[in-house]
Amino acid sequence: MLKKGLKLNSILTGSCPKCHEESMYEDKNPYNLSNIYKMHEKCSHCNTKYKIEPSFFYGAMYVSYGLGIAFSVAAFIISYLFFGTGLKTSFIVIIITLIVFMPIIMRLSRNIWINIFIHYDKDWKKK
Repeated sequence: MLKKGLKLNSILTGSCPKCHEESMYEDKNPYNLSNIYKMHEKCSHCNTKYKIEPSFFYGAMYVSYGLGIAFSVAAFIISYLFFGTGLKTSFIVIIITLIVFMPIIMRLSRNIWINIFIHYDKDWKKK
């Protein structure tokens, strides 16, 4: 378990970036595709508003692109270098990897994006 106060905790768990007390998402399962983007309006503990401005999470698309590249490179290295597959097979493995991990990449990119702008506040209860 990651310690509260670490950005990695909020990013990997999808918890509120300010207090780390609850999930930002209505459904914690990213593979429930009908609810993948459904978020609470604000945190019930510290009242942090998640959608800072309209279209706030459009910036997460850039993060998603970077994560997609990272997952693709990892899939290539594992398939081509470790298992010795050919380039065509490695390409297929990359595509399968991106399809399988798409919901996780989408959630992680949103979590990273909001954690860039909202920081943990250990004294959130006092405010």
